[in-house]
Amino acid sequence: MASWSSIHQWEAKIKQMEAGGRNTIMRVQSLVQAGLAEIPSQYIQPHENRPIVKKENGVGVMDIPVIDLFGFDLNHRDLVRKAIGEACREWGAFHVTNHGVPIELMNQIRSVGLSFFNDCPFKDKLKYACDPTSAASEGYGSKMLVDNCSVLDWRDYFDHHTLPLSRRNPSRWPNFLPNYREVVGKYSDEMKVLAQKLLGLISESVGLPSSCIEDSVGEFYQNITISYYPPCPQPDLTLGLQSHSDMGAITLLIQDQVEGLQVLKESQWFTVQPLCDAIVVILSDQTEIITNGKYKSAQHRAITNSSRPRLSIATFHDPAKTRKISPAFQLVNESSPLYREVNYEDYVSSWYTKGPEGKRNIDVLRINC
Repeated sequence: MASWSSIHQWEAKIKQMEAGGRNTIMRVQSLVQAGLAEIPSQYIQPHENRPIVKKENGVGVMDIPVIDLFGFDLNHRDLVRKAIGEACREWGAFHVTNHGVPIELMNQIRSVGLSFFNDCPFKDKLKYACDPTSAASEGYGSKMLVDNCSVLDWRDYFDHHTLPLSRRNPSRWPNFLPNYREVVGKYSDEMKVLAQKLLGLISESVGLPSSCIEDSVGEFYQNITISYYPPCPQPDLTLGLQSHSDMGAITLLIQDQVEGLQVLKESQWFTVQPLCDAIVVILSDQTEIITNGKYKSAQHRAITNSSRPRLSIATFHDPAKTRKISPAFQLVNESSPLYREVNYEDYVSSWYTKGPEGKRNIDVLRINC
């Protein structure tokens, strides 16, 4: 293990990186490889945010629903729609199986993603470094928020801008594996189709026309983020990803076989058990607004562990920044609007500058009736 002097040297480098350029950014994986026995102070969460895994008397063991989509067979549509409606009301997150995305492709993107973090030399990774001063910039990074005062997450990631096609530039993605760019492109296309089908079912399940949510969102702005969570010497002090709800319309996530994703339900965190062939569906904030609060976006986070790295791949489907989002008029006719109209660009800016702090950004849009 590293000495105290080594720890302080690494902490000094982290402080230095905040004022430096993109090539001075330290990555969490590098800290682990340095053999630190204690995590630097920048990663230590306040006491109230630290993970506590409770399993006594079944608390914290219940899992999100698993919904069989039956390959979108019309003969099962009513059953699937009902199950999705219940999951959206109770959790805001659920697994789907028989979703139509090739299992081989899911395994391929896990494989190329893991290979980037494990097999690509650090100096080569830095060729794809994202801009640490710009929110949601494409590339290899560690820091999610632009605020230099926020606690850092125990995570490295690679963010790909994949849709619309005008944003997709594979030359910005790694090519040390011959099929990396091809796999990410194919995966992007499959996720778009699945997101469209799911939003149709979600719309129908809340009593809206099938195309309502997608029409409100407009053309998808899709990002694919491959996240790598290295083992942590003090997993009780930090988070792999802080508590938040996603800002867009819908997120589709796959994991490896290492636990880490947690979803909040009734003030209790529940660990989502990985299902290798399933896809986790996470409702995001704009869907909560469009459904006028009938469905809630899922507040979730990632915890770490001391022994095994974890990989997840999240595909975000968001509106264009020029889009204005408000509750669907069909649902406002039933009750007063619960949310103010929001310009999505303003919403994104608030999320990245102020930080999510759970669901703070959507909560401020609520109208007190």
